[in-house]
Amino acid sequence: MKNEFTQVMSERTDTELVKIVTIDSGKYNPMALEAAHGEIEKRRLDPVKFSAIKDKITNRANNILYVESKTAIRLLRFVNFVIDFIIWLFLIAVGSYAIELFIHPKNESLITFLIFFLYFGTYLGYYAIMEIKCQKTIGKFITKTTVVKSNGDRPSAGDIITRTLCRLIPLDRLSFLLTNHGFHDRLSQTKVINDRLK
Repeated sequence: MKNEFTQVMSERTDTELVKIVTIDSGKYNPMALEAAHGEIEKRRLDPVKFSAIKDKITNRANNILYVESKTAIRLLRFVNFVIDFIIWLFLIAVGSYAIELFIHPKNESLITFLIFFLYFGTYLGYYAIMEIKCQKTIGKFITKTTVVKSNGDRPSAGDIITRTLCRLIPLDRLSFLLTNHGFHDRLSQTKVINDRLK
């Protein structure tokens, strides 16, 4: 029997239909659910395939809930920031000393370029290298937190580079005043979770 949702459901993928009739069933009205069930029957979706899709969707949903339950609180995020900021300042101090030691003081344009490169290179390099290799910075090692994708998976190098570049957004640090997730978390679809709850 056709209803107003029949056409809409016919355009959904198998995965979307299974999600609608299982874990998202409470979000849909009865007529939409009836249309989704009808489309599944019409496609003669194999019960084994249906079960496999359902398991995959359920696991993904459980992983997201698990990550949400372990999200690091703002205080830990602030402690991470302070520790990592101190380490960054130390790297700048060491780099500045090396520049002064090896570059002639009269070569001001080279010194200016190297100082600029030092500031941004150490900042981006520290976060990117540490989080790509270890999923955490030294601050996160100390607070026992780690970076993951929103679904709990390990972030790719691209995710971490996006996350690192987004830290340069001027109001990124202030974004934590309203939520546990800053701009660099949201834009890279990553989260910082507490390792101690594993």
